Amino acid sequence: MPPAAAETEKLAPPQPKFLIGEGASDPENDNNRTSTHLRTTSGSTSVHESPPITPRGLTFNIPAQNPFTTFSTQAYYTPEQTPGTSPVPMSTNSMNAYPFPDVSSASAISSMPRSGATSVSTSVADLTRNHSSFYGSSSRPGTDYGSSNRPLSSRSREAFASPRTRPLTMYSTVQPSEVKVERERAKSTALTPSTTLHKPWVGTRDPYSRIAYLITYAAMFLGIGAGVLRAYTGWHDVSLLTGNLCPVMDEDFNSEDGVFGDNGLFLREVDMSGFGNGEFEMTTNSENNSYVKDGFLYITPTFTSDVIGEAAILNGSVFNITGCTYNITQGLSYTSENPTGPVNVNASQIGSDADFDLNAYLAACSAVSNITTHQIINPIQSARISTRKTASIRYGRIEVRAKIPTGDWLWPAIWMLPVDNTYGPWPMSGEIDIMEARGNGPTYPKQGTNYVRGSLNWGPVTWLNAVSKTFGWWFLRRGSWDQGFHTYALEWDESFMRIYVDTRLHHMLQLNFNEPFFKRGDFPGIVQNGSEAVILTNPWANGTNAAPFDQQFYLIMNVAVGGTNGWFPDGPEKPWLDGANTAMSDFWAARAQWLPSWSTNDPASRSLVVDSVKMWEKC
Repeated sequence: MPPAAAETEKLAPPQPKFLIGEGASDPENDNNRTSTHLRTTSGSTSVHESPPITPRGLTFNIPAQNPFTTFSTQAYYTPEQTPGTSPVPMSTNSMNAYPFPDVSSASAISSMPRSGATSVSTSVADLTRNHSSFYGSSSRPGTDYGSSNRPLSSRSREAFASPRTRPLTMYSTVQPSEVKVERERAKSTALTPSTTLHKPWVGTRDPYSRIAYLITYAAMFLGIGAGVLRAYTGWHDVSLLTGNLCPVMDEDFNSEDGVFGDNGLFLREVDMSGFGNGEFEMTTNSENNSYVKDGFLYITPTFTSDVIGEAAILNGSVFNITGCTYNITQGLSYTSENPTGPVNVNASQIGSDADFDLNAYLAACSAVSNITTHQIINPIQSARISTRKTASIRYGRIEVRAKIPTGDWLWPAIWMLPVDNTYGPWPMSGEIDIMEARGNGPTYPKQGTNYVRGSLNWGPVTWLNAVSKTFGWWFLRRGSWDQGFHTYALEWDESFMRIYVDTRLHHMLQLNFNEPFFKRGDFPGIVQNGSEAVILTNPWANGTNAAPFDQQFYLIMNVAVGGTNGWFPDGPEKPWLDGANTAMSDFWAARAQWLPSWSTNDPASRSLVVDSVKMWEKC
């Protein structure tokens, strides 16, 4: 019995793209089907395959003994459809479907050429599994190859293969053409057919065009020539030291031996006077303030309150500094406007021949705190070391590799003073500042740690300094000088002086001694000092064009704090005024503002750290 309709529909697979005939793949019947493909229904056994013939459409009138093998449905494809879609069925009542003749019997079928059955709207489930007994052969949908040695299952699967390639349409993927398409070039819409472009250069050449070419090339060659000339003159104008240089000092601080002490290279200058600048620190001989560690020399500011307490700084105490060096320094090397003692004294000698000045000695070696007058003991302790007793040069070269400190109102300096005050007290005998800086950060509006300065201090009298005519700086655009080590250098002979950092291209000051300093200063003949009129005379009249910088100078390194000489200009960011008698106490009272910028965990960050000192003298 045939299965019920509901069960048949349940087993029906999806609709195929083409009519499935006897050659349809059926795994259960593949083994029962004959392995030969007959040309006709008469049972001939020809093994020759016929070429594939694509039918237009067929109507199969199969006997009704097996209702599942009766095909009376004809389909055709509309122009909108392709072999990959479901066909449109013809009328099921018509046995003579146009355009094919009526095929109403098995004999008619056998008399027609076999080409398979295509375009029949049916499903695989509608086919009886043993159709080969009726047809006498197995045929592929769409083609008939006769007998084939290939498995029926594989030939049946070919019925589901993709149809032939359709012609390309405008939506198809088209391979790029190798033929270059010539397109008409678009024309400007501003042009009209009647517009005629004026091209005077086509007809007659402009006589001035040759002049234009000459001017252009002449300017080019002139620029090249000027560049070559500028390079040559720039190279020629860079003054260099000539002759031999003899080493005077080469200290890299790999050992503490020979740095300090009686026979050490550096003298610790001990003083509380402010060195003529109104500085707020005292300089000590303590190893807390100057010491050698891990191959570096440190000059570190500390707090006096750590030694004597906060109350003693503010009121009711007298502090006498240990190891005061006033008897050695005699105050002559200080930048004081009112020096004591004789004018011409060798700074390397103890001033036994100088008159003792008690007031100057007390200012240098002791201090008193009084809350009523707002006089306090110097709240900061630091260090100032020099080579005044061991090393000096007159013309030569100095290199100091160092890192400047970080901290508001710190004033690090590497500088030089004359061994002998040949031309008089400061600044008449001169001062050379190789490096000066401020510990305030880059946001400080008056040149912070991103600036370093070099300058010369000189003047015909003690209260007239012409430093404004001989100074300069170098600005670090990215970063600041306190973030690493840099080489601060001096080159100096009888014809020029250059102060720079790291390279000659970064010179802070470059000065040729091509005229006397008295003329360079353009000083007036008479100057007023208070109520007194002073006639200026040239103190360097007996010197060279380099005077006062034609004498022996020694090296000094120190870290000062604050001051009232104008190095830190008055302003809203500054907690004291230079002209106030209470400047030092005002500075200390505002420590909550500036103390956070001083590192308490890392004293090295607020120190002048020196890696090496090298000195050569021209010989």
